[in-house]
Amino acid sequence: MGFTHFDEHGNAVMVDVSGKLVTSRTAEARGRIHVSREILEAVLNRNIKKGDVLTVAQVAGIMGAKKTSELIPMCHLLTLNSVKAYFEIDEERSDIIAHCTVSVDGKTGVEMEALTGVSTALLTVYDMCKAIDKKMVIGDIHLVSKSGGKSGEFYYESQ
Repeated sequence: MGFTHFDEHGNAVMVDVSGKLVTSRTAEARGRIHVSREILEAVLNRNIKKGDVLTVAQVAGIMGAKKTSELIPMCHLLTLNSVKAYFEIDEERSDIIAHCTVSVDGKTGVEMEALTGVSTALLTVYDMCKAIDKKMVIGDIHLVSKSGGKSGEFYYESQ
């Protein structure tokens, strides 16, 4: 399959979805931020001066998903049905894992919205905790699953 965001002359274009059918589509993305033990304890005890990190980052993840078309040039503006952002804590590894699930009834998928939601949530954790320690590492951001649309189902299988 070729790239869809270029025309026959090599110019960048937004994909024309006018001929596509509206279908229910869902995507889930995940990523993590590795933090120091000091940060992890402060987050869990809600002892960060800027506020409740996970609640603020959850809202940021939702907002990020909603604003994806403003950040990623060729993304379509979508009226999302649902955005869910949440976290799990891996205390052994000192990681905060962000999840974002997005759904839409539309002509194009929501993978980018889910990925942007996770990225925004993790960046917010970094922003709120950087006064304690700037050596946090964000990574492993990936699509976990998607459903709907012409390409059908996708499930990430770790290597």
